[in-house]
Amino acid sequence: MRETLVAVIQGFDLVVLSYFLALNSLYLGFSVVAFLRLMQHRRRWTPRELDTVLRSPATPPISIVVPAFNEEATVSESLRGLLLLDYPQYEVVVVNDGSVDGTLDAARRAFGLMRAPVAYQQPLETAPVRGLYRSLDHPNLVVIDKANGGKADAINAGLNAAKHDLVCVIDADSLLEEHALARAVLPFLEDPHTVAMGGIVRIVNGCTVEAGRVTEVRLPRRWLARFQVVEYLRGFLAGRVAMSAANALLIVSGAFGVFRRDVVIEAGGFRTDTIGEDMEVIVRLHRLQRQRERPYRIVFQPDPVCWTEVPESASILANQRNRWQRGTLQVLTAHAAMMGSARHGVVGLFALPYFAIFEAAGPVVESLGYLVNGAALAFGLVDVVFAQLFFLTAIAYGSLISVMAVLLEEVSFRRYPRVRDLLLLAALGVLENFGFRQLTTWWRLKGTLDFFRGRRGWGRMVRKGFAAQGEVGLR
Repeated sequence: MRETLVAVIQGFDLVVLSYFLALNSLYLGFSVVAFLRLMQHRRRWTPRELDTVLRSPATPPISIVVPAFNEEATVSESLRGLLLLDYPQYEVVVVNDGSVDGTLDAARRAFGLMRAPVAYQQPLETAPVRGLYRSLDHPNLVVIDKANGGKADAINAGLNAAKHDLVCVIDADSLLEEHALARAVLPFLEDPHTVAMGGIVRIVNGCTVEAGRVTEVRLPRRWLARFQVVEYLRGFLAGRVAMSAANALLIVSGAFGVFRRDVVIEAGGFRTDTIGEDMEVIVRLHRLQRQRERPYRIVFQPDPVCWTEVPESASILANQRNRWQRGTLQVLTAHAAMMGSARHGVVGLFALPYFAIFEAAGPVVESLGYLVNGAALAFGLVDVVFAQLFFLTAIAYGSLISVMAVLLEEVSFRRYPRVRDLLLLAALGVLENFGFRQLTTWWRLKGTLDFFRGRRGWGRMVRKGFAAQGEVGLR
């Protein structure tokens, strides 16, 4: 009986070990591809060429859509930053999605908003629009007040009101850098078949923010936020750069993306029955373009920067990761027919299976690996050398990938100029494997269980506000 149990455990361990080895090897490959692409990107677009884009009459105008729900703490500062962007022609369309705090009043006071008639076509169905407001001081600012319908519904209302062909969607708790739009529009200028672009999202916690601008980049003071800096670098600079190179990008972050308005409206807008609307709309765009046999690109740009506030408390972060996991499972379920389909190219044959095996199933496999290995080691049912090999594969290899992501940041953009910040980030890439990674795995596992239990809703999110960020920087 004992020999049979040992054989079963060892077989299971081999499967889990192979799983971790495959996952980390893929990320190692992503990192190599990302390094080559980032070096190519830096040589391709110089500051002089970007200045040419800004001054060219051919540069397309953009509508910036800002869905806002209970964003009283950040909406004024965020809009000030958006109204100071260096771009030839753009409008800012804020959609107040039935906020129950002072979001609309804060915007009205800050920008002298006055009620105006609602006079535009609404091709996408949304919750009722209650009013439209404009500013005499800022004619390119529009605020829409509507009944609550959720984030996707608010984005659709903004798409209805947008007057330009390109639409940038940004969260109300985020800040765009001054030249972000100029960099974001480059893929659309390079290739007219581009239908969507995602920019990089960086963490504003700990940074100094003045007049809607990040004036000094610092690491957060709180450990939970610090670990998320490494996560974001790994996810964006390694994963999304590599996926974009193969035209297999499945997510354009809801915090910052640019879309062709006509293509999104043709696709039916953002779905309101999912909490993973940012991933779902991208997968749907892939599917529709493939089915209609149209040439298209969905790309990630590593240098248009959006700064966003991340959770600093365990309870709020747990809600976020639970929601992300449920959203991923919703999208994969809704588009399961694409998986393994040669008709859908690299998206069907690689990207979706990768997400199903390593993103959606990851928390289950990792949790079982920890649980079974820990119990087997405690009862002497597994060889110590094998347990060490499991640890090296799961932890040390993963640490290497995280440290490589920090190196990608250093050799490409170097947004953290202080040496001690870079050293701390590298150390965090190792330390995250001793507690933080296990916590996020547990939260995502709960998200998986909640998905199968039919849980809906976003959960609670509390904002501290940009004004407080400078107070929490490292001194």
